[in-house]
Formats: sequence, structure tokens, C-alpha cells
Amino acid sequence: MFTTILINLPKTLHVTNDQFIAFVHANPDLKLERTATGELIVISPTGSESGNHNSELTTDVTLWNRQAQLGKVFDSSTGFRLPNGATRSPDVAWVKQERWETLTPDQRQGFAPLCPDFVIELISKADDVATLRDKMQEYVNNGCRLGWLIIPQTQTVEIYRQGQAVETVSFSTKLSGESVLPGFELDLQSLFA
Repeated sequence: MFTTILINLPKTLHVTNDQFIAFVHANPDLKLERTATGELIVISPTGSESGNHNSELTTDVTLWNRQAQLGKVFDSSTGFRLPNGATRSPDVAWVKQERWETLTPDQRQGFAPLCPDFVIELISKADDVATLRDKMQEYVNNGCRLGWLIIPQTQTVEIYRQGQAVETVSFSTKLSGESVLPGFELDLQSLFA
């Protein structure tokens, strides 16, 4: 029989990758990330509205991918071990099929040792915008080719691309998957209506 206990963590707790994996396995109900410097991050659950929007975003990418059959789509519970050593869980992620196929079965079962080609992060009211901007830049620095930071509070999206300055557009702009997700478009105005 399991007993629920309250865990109090220091504000900053640094763990090795092996310690992180052990902590994740011992606490499957927690959503955790690890920075490149080993800092353990416990991520709070989102509110219902943010959860609904995140589900819709994942569904939109999944429906496109079912037609295009170009890769694999992942939800916010999926962790990726980035080349810099961080383990991150974007709200929505997509990996090109050819890259996914290079992974061994064991790598696919664990935190895949790669950075997704495409990521979406959706800012909820509890999130710190500066922290998520840093996270988006980390994705790009580790090989992500296209990323969208969606900010419902300002009705804007920050678009992150390799080797380019961040572009900010309003929800009235239909987002394009560009060459990364060819043919994919997202209308945020209808999603956030």
C-alpha cells in the first residue's frame, strides 16, 4: 500500500542525469525537467483552460502528421534529453521520421536523446515568460528548427528559428509550419476564441 507524502525540495536542487531518471521513476505522477546544469524543475499542472488549449494544439499537429506521415508527434508528458544534457518536456513536439528511426528501441523507451525539430510552448498564467523564452532559445541552440512560444495574455506568438532573430506576430497571423512542417497551418484566433 502506498502512502501519499508531501515532498519539500530546496529552491535549487542539482541532480545528475542518473539521479534525475531515478527520481522520475520514483515519482511518476510528477512532471519534472532537468536543466543543462543539473537543476531539478518541478512543473505545476496547468489550469483547465491551458490544458484544453494544449490538447487542441497537440491534436492539430497530430492531424497534420497523420496526413503528411513525416514524423512523430509528442505531448507535454514527453521528455527529451537535449544535446546540452538538459531533459525538457515541450508542450507539443515533433521529430522528423528519419531522425526518430536512428534511435535504438531503448532510446525510444526512455527520454529520447535528441532535440525535437519543432516545439510549441504555451504560456499559462502561472508561467514566467522570461524562463520560457530562455527555454525556447535552448531548444534552438540544441537543434530545434522551428518553435512557437504562444502567449495568450498578449495574443502574440514568438517564432524561433535557427540562425534568425525571434519574430513576434499576433494571433491574427496564420502560423505556417514552413519547410519544417510543410503544409501545416495554425489559426490561433479560432483556437483561442
